[in-house]
Amino acid sequence: MSMPIEGYPLAAAVSPRLQVIEEVDSTNAKLLRDAAGDVHGHPHLSVLLTRDQRAGRGRLDRSWTTPAGSALAVSVVLRVSAVAPADRGWIPLIAGAAMTRAIAAQLTGLQVTLKWPNDVLVERQKICGILAEVLPSDPHVVIVGAGVNTSMAAADLPVTTATSFAALGREADEDRLLADYLTFLRDDIATLAVHGGAAVAPTVSALCATIGADVAASLPDGTVLQGQAVRLDAEGRIVIAVAGVESVVSAADIVHLR
Repeated sequence: MSMPIEGYPLAAAVSPRLQVIEEVDSTNAKLLRDAAGDVHGHPHLSVLLTRDQRAGRGRLDRSWTTPAGSALAVSVVLRVSAVAPADRGWIPLIAGAAMTRAIAAQLTGLQVTLKWPNDVLVERQKICGILAEVLPSDPHVVIVGAGVNTSMAAADLPVTTATSFAALGREADEDRLLADYLTFLRDDIATLAVHGGAAVAPTVSALCATIGADVAASLPDGTVLQGQAVRLDAEGRIVIAVAGVESVVSAADIVHLR
C-alpha cells in the first residue's frame, strides 16, 4: 500500500517520483521488479522508501530484518547510459559518499566516514549499508538501496559494531537526510557521466576511512588478504599493500583492524 509523500516534501522536490510504502519485503527487490515492468514510469532518480522492510538484502547475499519504524530503507533508480562502462565501478562508492555526507550534516561533532566500498560508519560503527544492483533486463539501469538505522534502540542493534541515530542520542530528520542524499547522488552521478572517475575520486577518497587503514580483506575465493589499504585505483577498486606488494581488490568483505 502506498502512503502519502507529505512527510518528505524536500525529498519529493529532488526526485521525479517518490513512492512511500507502508511495508515491503525489500525496497531493492520491489524496485527492480517495478522498474523492469514500467520503464517510462520510473525515470532517473525515482525513489521507493519505507520504514518497515521485512527482508532487507545486503552485499554478499546477506539479509536482515529490523523492527518496524526503526530504520529508513530507500532505493533509487539510476539511469547510467551516459556513464562509461569503465567508470561504473564508482557508482556504489558515489552512493556511499553521498549518504556519508548526508548523515554527517546531521551528526555534527561526530566522525562520519565511508568504509570501502559503501558502508557508512559513525565513530567506527556502522549506521548504513548500501547495495547496488544492475537491472537484469537493462545494463544501463542501476538500483541503489540504502538502509539507515534511524530510531533503532541500542538494544535492537543486530551487532555491537552497529549504531543508530537514536543510540547516539540524536533524532534523524528523515526528509532532510533523504533530500541531501538524493542531491549529492544526482550531482555526483552527473559529474561521473561528464568527467569520469577522476572527477569523483577526490571526494570519495577524502571520506574513505579505509584508505590508510590496516585491513583484512576476505576475498570471494575464500582467501584473506591482510595489509594496508593505500588508495583507490582508476576504477574505484581498493589497492592493498602487503609487504610492499600491491594487490587490486574489486570485491571483498573488509574489516578495519585496530
